[in-house]
Amino acid sequence: MTCSPSSPVISWGHWLISFASVVKRYPGGQEGLKGVSFAIEPGDFAFVAGHSGAGKSTLLKLIPALERPSSGTILVNGQNVGALKRAALPFLRRNLGLVFQDQKLLYDRSVYDNVILPLAFGELGGREAARRARAALEKVGLLAREKANPIQLSGGEQQRLAIARAVVNRPSVLIADEPTANLDAESAAAILEIFAAFNRVGVTVLVATHDEALIGRFAKRVLRLAKGRIVE
Repeated sequence: MTCSPSSPVISWGHWLISFASVVKRYPGGQEGLKGVSFAIEPGDFAFVAGHSGAGKSTLLKLIPALERPSSGTILVNGQNVGALKRAALPFLRRNLGLVFQDQKLLYDRSVYDNVILPLAFGELGGREAARRARAALEKVGLLAREKANPIQLSGGEQQRLAIARAVVNRPSVLIADEPTANLDAESAAAILEIFAAFNRVGVTVLVATHDEALIGRFAKRVLRLAKGRIVE
């Protein structure tokens, strides 16, 4: 598998993610995040670390407005995410590549169809969309499996398919929530090598994980959460 892009495949501009005193409170009063503040600079490769229930997934879901903050301010590329109207969210998410634990792969469609689907609603012509989809598959080492059904792929291959789908729109930021949770050590390292390759060509990467070995090997910086607060 080749996972080091020989030339940039992602287009990006100046980017910044910042949280200022962000609180996320759920019905019943439980707080997922408690006054969290930090900033992600363009080109960062950052890990969100912490035990299960520390608030890692909550933090990541707030960035693309899959959830909204209860208080505080979240800026993504200069936009106040908490104040965005629903109609503006697709434009926000167009610049974000999202890989969550629920991959939502379409098992009634081929690997290729899963990747090209995000381009179906854009302005690209069919030929350019096909080129981008195959380029994304090549970058994650799955071009030879483009006609396969996702159910025929291993767990690591399914995760690489989810990554290809996340980057086919050429986002500025790649966000992944526990992308290696169900993988063996070798497959997990291969997934992080893919993220590192995109980071080397300028993509900002934010990964939530509890795997300290991967953090030690790949992280440029670490945001460590405990009980909804950043402790390191």
